[in-house]
Amino acid sequence: MPSDQANLNYPSSHKVEQVDIYHGVAVKDPYRWLEDPDTEETKAWITAQNEVTFSYLEDISAREEIKQHLTALWDYEKYSIPWKKGDRYFYFKNEGLQNQDVLYTLTSLDGEPQILLDPNQLSSDGTVALSGIAISEDGRLMAYGLSNSGSDWQEWKVRNVATGEDLTDHLQWIKFSGASWTHDHQGFFYSRYEQPQEKTKLEDTNHYQKLFYHRLGTPQSEDTLIYHRPDQAEWIFDGEVSEDGRYLIISVSLGTDTKNLVFYQDLENPEGEVVELINEFEANYSFIDNDGTILWFRTDLDSPRGRLIAIDLNQPAKANWQELIPPSEDTLKTVGLLNNQFVAKYLQDARTVIKIFNLNGNLVREVELPGIGSALGFRGKRRDTETFYLFTSFTTPSTIYRYDLVTGKSEIFRQPQVNFDPDSYETRQVFYDSKDGTKVPMFITYKKGLPLDGNNPTYLYAYGGFNISLTPNFSLSNLAWLERGGIYAVPNLRGGGEYGEAWHQAGMKLKKQNVFDDFIAAAEWLISNNYTCSAKLAIGGGSNGGLLVG
Repeated sequence: MPSDQANLNYPSSHKVEQVDIYHGVAVKDPYRWLEDPDTEETKAWITAQNEVTFSYLEDISAREEIKQHLTALWDYEKYSIPWKKGDRYFYFKNEGLQNQDVLYTLTSLDGEPQILLDPNQLSSDGTVALSGIAISEDGRLMAYGLSNSGSDWQEWKVRNVATGEDLTDHLQWIKFSGASWTHDHQGFFYSRYEQPQEKTKLEDTNHYQKLFYHRLGTPQSEDTLIYHRPDQAEWIFDGEVSEDGRYLIISVSLGTDTKNLVFYQDLENPEGEVVELINEFEANYSFIDNDGTILWFRTDLDSPRGRLIAIDLNQPAKANWQELIPPSEDTLKTVGLLNNQFVAKYLQDARTVIKIFNLNGNLVREVELPGIGSALGFRGKRRDTETFYLFTSFTTPSTIYRYDLVTGKSEIFRQPQVNFDPDSYETRQVFYDSKDGTKVPMFITYKKGLPLDGNNPTYLYAYGGFNISLTPNFSLSNLAWLERGGIYAVPNLRGGGEYGEAWHQAGMKLKKQNVFDDFIAAAEWLISNNYTCSAKLAIGGGSNGGLLVG
């Protein structure tokens, strides 16, 4: 590997006299010119930066061997969690090295699968992606969204599941929206914006989203407007039909804030108005299901780590709300309704715990997971007696289990075949003190028997923002790092969602410095405990994590 980075000749980045006034404060922005990627000047700068980068990378002698090894590791079958609609099952599968996962359907778990949609065939250059799907309740129709070249804009179509043929329906100017079918299978709800100017459609800020109902076989121009707010430019609407088909639940969000409003419409009354059930941005409310006029929500109102409540639409005042599952030391992330029981997913020190409660909120059992890691899934309908979940950890590839909700037993349904020995590695969870004394958890993974002599190459990765939790997750690129004697460390910084809303807010705005302090303290702990040294410690992060490390 090249040893003298000081000889790298980076292209110059000239400064301009750009000053903006915000609330009376002058803020310099000397690199504003780089915000336009299409100018010849910016293109030349990018080309010069790439020349420096790739000339350095090409001199790394082990690079080609690592690339070939990663390619071989990646070449194995990968499955998503299956789910059921009507009398059909659906799942995604990747043969190994496909750019996008392929959607399959089958009529029984041991039946012959058929390809429903292969996103790899949507364009010759691979720039069209499947961005969303919604299967009708009878499993016969699929609404699906496509995005082009990474754009947030989506176009939605409808496909006949049995024949694989598309209907004539074609919806445009959809962004930040899914679709939810009515139970008569005649159409679905979705949200869209007005058609933008063609020249600036990828640059303009979008305002005034509207919630519509699309009836199959009709042009988009005839779609029924369900709800919009001309006085609220930035509100985003997510319409979801309840499992019994009676209610349209509308979640209203504003930007990336986790707080939301909840409105509803009684679909048994076609002329019924949209009712504002929760009309203050004071907490997060996630709709779970309903029993007649009783609606269940997971919320962090008066409970930063989450609880389950019931709201009676006949007595919707807050004083009448009923708490079913009270707050606990663990963070309640999601709740589902299966086998007439609540299936609650918790985070306990950033690892998954699944608990099952009856409809009165009494604990039935804790699901025995395969180990300490992350579990996803537990989807289905209220009367289902089986479900599926995915389990993974830093040393466990994503394995799918079938779970019997009656007996409480799990069995492996799909297990990937990856060419490595998980027993050769170990993961530790430690708790270290941040600058202000706050205890912060960190996962550390490495080869068993690795000497802790302060000389190990270590990759410290973190995020710390937007209520996002970093939980144990298998990565082949990390595996290649571990195979070569590297250490992989993941601290759960404030700003994330590992310990609920209070932990999230402790890394926001005027408290953002806590995130950097937590990260620095993680690095100092690794060094002081002889895992590594400063010269062999690399740091990384993406998106918000890029701000952290950059």
